[in-house]
Order: sequence, then structure tokens, then C-alpha cells
Amino acid sequence: MAEVTAATVKELRERTGAGMMDCKKALNENNGDMEASVDWLRAKGLAAAAKKAGRTAAEGLVGLAVEGTRGAAVEVNSETDFVAKNDQFQDFVRNVAELALKADGDIEALKTASYPGGGTVEEKLTDNIATIGENQSLRRSTLLSVTNGAVVPYVHNAVAPNLGKIGVLVALESEADADTLQSIGKQIAMHIAAANPLALNADDLDPELVERERGIAMEKARESGKPDNIIEKMVEGGLNKFRKENALLSQLFVMDNKTAVADVLATAGKEAGSAITISEFVRFQLGEGIEKEQGDFAAEVAAAAGQKKDEPVA
Repeated sequence: MAEVTAATVKELRERTGAGMMDCKKALNENNGDMEASVDWLRAKGLAAAAKKAGRTAAEGLVGLAVEGTRGAAVEVNSETDFVAKNDQFQDFVRNVAELALKADGDIEALKTASYPGGGTVEEKLTDNIATIGENQSLRRSTLLSVTNGAVVPYVHNAVAPNLGKIGVLVALESEADADTLQSIGKQIAMHIAAANPLALNADDLDPELVERERGIAMEKARESGKPDNIIEKMVEGGLNKFRKENALLSQLFVMDNKTAVADVLATAGKEAGSAITISEFVRFQLGEGIEKEQGDFAAEVAAAAGQKKDEPVA
């Protein structure tokens, strides 16, 4: 059994939004297993669904670059938000995003790519760490491309052109004119930034994630005390809702909250005289999945429990 400490109670509370005592009970009921405790809280109706397992906590910038029918996204992390406002750091992220186009989004190839002015990307990053005085890392990179159409970029709350904390690329295949594709592409990208879909279609959702949702839905349904045949219908209904709400094409468009994204695209294509389809998309949110120590709240939990931060919680 994993130890249940004030720090693990804190982590579970941050991930689920559940109360401190509920988190403590969940961990005790599940032998300290974090994922099982999250599911336990959700099954009891004490926590909302979390689309991402990790917390968003790292600083830095997401950068986008588009050239022709190709678009690249990169994430470069720093220790503090102060560095993200540094011109030297912003220039680095901007240049790395451009270089990611040539590296086909491959992170290892990108690190060894020649950087403008001399040396490699990795060497320039090392130099930045020395001159700025704060640790930084090139975390991830990806590339989207289309055969005929456009890759449209969007950065939410950009700190500079194509630089910010949430970056989206949408790959549209179509014969429609460039202005039309840029317009509908930006609207869809803004939707993705806000709604955070997990896949393009319901069939593309991670099977393990769907099975996890099935288990949670089953636990909730069993607590209703209804017959097995009704429970099965309740579970399938819950799963259908989950699939619809987490697949981009079936999500309700955030700009009217009543039309499915697939229908928005169909209408745009009809008006343009050419079908418009999304072949793929990417959404980079700064720091997703990276944990950062938040000592003050851990101390608060420990104080409430009458223990030191890393001591087991009784």
C-alpha cells in the first residue's frame, strides 16, 4: 500500500477539486493509488471529469509556424513566467517553431538542427540558460500538413504573434479559396482551444480512456439499485455522452452552443462551393502533464491534518 501523505492528498484535491477529507478517504479506500482514487471520487459524484491526468503548471511558451500547406507547433519550458516575457526567449521559441517545419516536427532532429547565427538548437538553448540564468527545455514538437487546403494557426491570448500558452493548428483539406479556409479554420481552432477535444471522431478516442469511463459509469449506475438491464442502458448512455462531448466533430460549436462542429463545416463547405474536412488537429497547452511543486498548499493540508507535510496521513 502506498503511503497516504499530506502531499498526496493535496495532489488529489488539485486534480479533482474534491474536498480535503473526501480526498483523504478516497486514498485510504484505494490503498494510496492516485488514479483509482480519482475514479473513486468521480464514481461517488465528488469530482468532475478530468480530460488530462496531469496538472498544467510549467511556464514558458508554445510557438506556431505555418508555411504553405504545413504547420508546426513547439513547446519550450522555463522555470518562471518572467522568462516567457524575455525578448531573447521569445525569439528562440519563434525561430525553433520555424525550424520545426524543416525537421518535420521530429524533436530529436529539431534539437540538432542548425540555429540561425551558428551552432545547433540544443547549443543555443544551453547558451540561453547561461545568459538568462534560468533552466529551460525544448519539450515537444509536431507537424501537420495537407495535400490541398490549409493549415490554420491560432494562439489563445497571444503574448506575441504565434506565441502564447495555448496553441492550436487545424489541417483543412479543401478546394475552397484561401480566405474562406482561414476564416473557418480560425473559428474551429478557437473552438478547439476552448473545448479541448480529445480526438477528431468518437472512434478515435483512446480505448483505455473509454474503458475507464465505462468502469466509472458502471459504478455510478450500480449505486442506483436498478435492475441489470437498466444499468446497462445507463452505462451505454453515459458512454455515448462522453464520446459526443470529447470528439471534435460531434462537440457543440462554442460560438452558438447548439450546432455540431461537423455541421458547421458542412455549411461552410456548401457556401464555399467545395467540401471542407478536418484531416487532423493539434492543441498544445503549456505545461500540460508537468507537475510543479506548490509547497504552501501542502503545508496547509498538513497543518489541517496536524502532521508534517510528508508524514503519512492517518
